[in-house]
Amino acid sequence: MTSASASASASAGNFAGTSVGRAAALSGVLIAAGTGLGFLRDLQMAHLFGASGSTDAFLVAWTIPETVSPLLIEDAMALLMIPAVTRLLARGGGLRPLVGTTLPRMILGLSVVTLALVAAAPVLVDALAPGLTERGPAIRCVRLTAITVVTFGVAGFMSATLRAHHRFGPPAAIYLAYNVGILALIAGLSGVVGVTSAAIGVACGSVLMIAVQVPAFVRCLRESRPRGAGGDARVQGDVDVWLGVAAVAPVVVYTVTRQAQVFVERFFGSELAAGSISHLNYAQKVAQVPMILSLLIVTVTFPRLARASADGDTGLVARRIQQDLAVASAMVLAATAFLIAFAPVVIKVLFEHGAFTAADTRSTASVMRVYALGLWGQMAVGLAARAFFAQRRPTWRPAAVLFGGLAVTAAIGGAFAASAGTVALAAANAAGITLAAVLLVAGLRRGVAPVALRRVAADVARLVLAAAGACAAGFAVAGALGGRMPAVVQLIAGGLATAAAFAVLIVLAGPGLVASWRGRIESGETSEPSDGTHTSERTGARAPGGGDPAGPAGADVPLGRSLR
Repeated sequence: MTSASASASASAGNFAGTSVGRAAALSGVLIAAGTGLGFLRDLQMAHLFGASGSTDAFLVAWTIPETVSPLLIEDAMALLMIPAVTRLLARGGGLRPLVGTTLPRMILGLSVVTLALVAAAPVLVDALAPGLTERGPAIRCVRLTAITVVTFGVAGFMSATLRAHHRFGPPAAIYLAYNVGILALIAGLSGVVGVTSAAIGVACGSVLMIAVQVPAFVRCLRESRPRGAGGDARVQGDVDVWLGVAAVAPVVVYTVTRQAQVFVERFFGSELAAGSISHLNYAQKVAQVPMILSLLIVTVTFPRLARASADGDTGLVARRIQQDLAVASAMVLAATAFLIAFAPVVIKVLFEHGAFTAADTRSTASVMRVYALGLWGQMAVGLAARAFFAQRRPTWRPAAVLFGGLAVTAAIGGAFAASAGTVALAAANAAGITLAAVLLVAGLRRGVAPVALRRVAADVARLVLAAAGACAAGFAVAGALGGRMPAVVQLIAGGLATAAAFAVLIVLAGPGLVASWRGRIESGETSEPSDGTHTSERTGARAPGGGDPAGPAGADVPLGRSLR
């Protein structure tokens, strides 16, 4: 080993041993701060503008950054650029040639898309929300938020490049900077331009996402110098990028299809009373908190799942999936019981201030109760999709299944929205995503690993029954405390009572219900009695000839999505 190689190995070992913990802690703090400010942003919007035609107009424009973010910052960009930059650096290539060729092309292409969105804003608004009452403000907001196509793309490019260089602080701070910009502009301009101030804030906040990463990105460019043939490395880097585009295509389609559930809700919601889209949005933002928290578990364990998949150890993959599904299901279903029982109190405490009225609270709470029924499906889709995308070959199954679920959502929403309003749209969302979740989880056994589906179904069913009992206990507590105690006290007492009831019912439903999964993981039980999986597939044995069954690309795994 040369001295340079030894130095690099020592440096990598030192990073792995001493810096990863600090980087993870710093990233966690910054991401949590950005998430908290995002929730504060929603509270400020409710306080200043309530749920009205103007907030509906902004939310139609919000569809653009809401869709672009996972594509250009999180899933697709990370999956594309991190492996390409990592391989380029490993071959001794410099970063400047890749940045000099790829970044300008990307900016040019995204600028064309932005200009097209600006020009077609009236058509886009009519397509997304044909019955919108405040069409003019929506068009203005769309034209302002269209800039995020470019700014999110640049921010995502920088973020992926910095993470490939093991610099995690600035990328983790992007949503903190983003929400600071939105909050500042709303505070400064809401009295002058109304809800348009939020769209201006989105545009300015997206620029701050770039600014917060510029110093570290420039240092990377200065420090990353080619050790050999820079031209060859640049060409190979371009090849990696274009190969990555093909590999990431299924992720892109899956992400857009999942986001299209919101498109369906806003399309049909625009035909309802003014404020309906806003009620749906506020209900979703609150209800999704426990689902996002449960997926943090999956995000943390995902690298292990991806490594086991890369090694061809399908038995370990199955055990990982089963354990994650057990813990995440328990978290989500317990939260579902609480949200259904205490929805009016939760919405009142969070939003019923300023322009957000008691009538808005009642409408939003009724939507959230129905929407919460789909939280398990939301969680299970995220978990199962990660398992599919951890495989060494691209797969289109998650996108195809999500498209089927989307069709169900659209059919139910179109049939019942006019008669049942926003509650029908929430029910359509819950039905479509739950169907997709069941199909994806069922497909894991054939498409990913020998997951014990009958045991999974039995345990999830018992968790659902425990959640139903806990919800009933929550309703009893809510009825006993309603009107007698302050709302915050009701939430605290109700949360404790619901959690206690859920825990007791889990024990009564079967000793060690969740612990039994852990026991099977430790004992190695992973499949049904009739499972005919070969031993080599369970143990991750190497293919004949000593080759790695994962192939050379096995080490390149997707990254978990950060909160925003």
